[in-house]
Amino acid sequence: MKGIILAGGLGKRLEPLTRITNKHLLPVYNKPMVYYPLETLVGAGITEIMIVTGGNNAGDFLRLLGNGREFGLKHINYTYQRGEGGIAEALGLCEHFADKDKIVVILGDNLIEKSIKKYVDKFRRQESGARILLKKVPDPQRFGVACFKDGKVISIEEKPKKPKSEYAVTGLYMYDPYVFDIIKTLKPSARGELEITDVNNAYLRRGGLYYDIFDGWWTDCGTFESLLHANSLVEKKCRKKR
Repeated sequence: MKGIILAGGLGKRLEPLTRITNKHLLPVYNKPMVYYPLETLVGAGITEIMIVTGGNNAGDFLRLLGNGREFGLKHINYTYQRGEGGIAEALGLCEHFADKDKIVVILGDNLIEKSIKKYVDKFRRQESGARILLKKVPDPQRFGVACFKDGKVISIEEKPKKPKSEYAVTGLYMYDPYVFDIIKTLKPSARGELEITDVNNAYLRRGGLYYDIFDGWWTDCGTFESLLHANSLVEKKCRKKR
C-alpha cells in the first residue's frame, strides 16, 4: 500500500501568508504543516509516499523534507501540479507511482489526533473499492457532506448551503487502483476543478464505498480560523505529553 500527500494549490484563503510560500509549509505550533500528514502515513505503516505540490515554492519541500530520513523513510517521491485543477486532478498525477497498488490519500492541510492504522488495516483487508473517514463538525457546509439513510451513506454533497447531516468527509481517502479510471471520466465542476466528491460518489454508485467515523479530533487548516484552531489543538496535545 502506498501513501499520497496532496500539497498543491495556492492557498488564497490564507493570503497574505501564502504570497511567498506554499500553505503546507506554514507552521502549525512547532512543526511545518506538511509534517503532520507525513507522520500520519508513516504511523500507519506506510513507507512509500509521494507528495504532490505546485506553485512557485515546490522546491522548498525538497529542501525541507529531503529523502524523508527524519521520518524513518528511505525515499520520498515528488510530483508537480500546474495550476489549481482540483484534488482529483492532483491525485490523477500519481497513477504511475501507485502502479496498480492500493493507496491512502491525505490532504496536506489535514491534522489528525490519533493513529489511522486501524482504518488502514481495515482497508488492507477490503477486497476492492474505497474507504472514507467522516467526522461530525459544527460547520459541515465547508466540506463534502455525507448524506445518510438507514445508517448508510447514500450520497455526498460538495459544500452544500444546507447540509443534510453534520458529518464531513475528511481529507483522508483510501482507494483501489480503479480510482484512476474514474478520474479520467470526470468533467470539471462549476469551480473549474475535478472534484474528489465526484470520485467518492462514483464508488458509491458501484456499491464500493465504505466509511468509518474518526476517533479523536480532526481539523483542516484552510482558513485563518481553522489554522488557529489547529495550532491550539496541537499545543494541547503536546502539553499532555510533557
